Amino acid sequence: MRSVPTAAYREKEHAFALAGAEIVADPAGAMYWPSERMLVIADLHLEKGSAFAKRGVLLPPYDTATTLLRLADLLHRYAPLRVVALGDSFHDSEGPRRMSSADGTALRGLQSGCDWIWIAGNHDADLPRDIGGNFACSLALGPLIFRHLPAAGAADGEVAGHLHPVARVAQRGRSVSRRCFTSDGRRLVMPAFGAYAGGLNIRDDAFFGLFGTLTYTALMIGEQRLYALSAARCLPD
Repeated sequence: MRSVPTAAYREKEHAFALAGAEIVADPAGAMYWPSERMLVIADLHLEKGSAFAKRGVLLPPYDTATTLLRLADLLHRYAPLRVVALGDSFHDSEGPRRMSSADGTALRGLQSGCDWIWIAGNHDADLPRDIGGNFACSLALGPLIFRHLPAAGAADGEVAGHLHPVARVAQRGRSVSRRCFTSDGRRLVMPAFGAYAGGLNIRDDAFFGLFGTLTYTALMIGEQRLYALSAARCLPD
């Protein structure tokens, strides 16, 4: 049975306004929009391990199962009516064919009882339709628009993935890097959710090109909670 987050867990979340919509950043690396009962994740990169294995690079083949377990926990916690996966949900379009039967069954089970929308990414623009759910290039809902690739220039209400933001800070004489949400209150770049997904430092020119200044905020994912930091306080690579 699904349940909503407990009061204790809600203390770990970070609620903020995005283009007028009240949303929640979850420390698992997902966004929740309470008024729409909508859960958003980005860059699952399912079957990245098997994609590397095809090229002779052997990684432990557990990334898909690990990612789906983390996603199942979010679905149990929020009981969303809609789930939006912001592209690169699979590491390539053949990923669904390489999934184990157990992982395939788990994925179909996660889609039960909610409207599941796959947004096309640059890695998985041509997914097989038999994986369930609905398919779109983008989704506009109220003041927000959901897509994989961040748009160039101003994009009020945009929620995007693709860049895999990571914040790096100095702590007790050493540097620590963590996945993060990145937002200026007008647009949001989601962290990569996949177990094997890499990251790009938020001081990279790709982020400066989107936000224009260093006044955007990193919501850095810690062990138990999120930490809000100005991009100017974060370290470049």
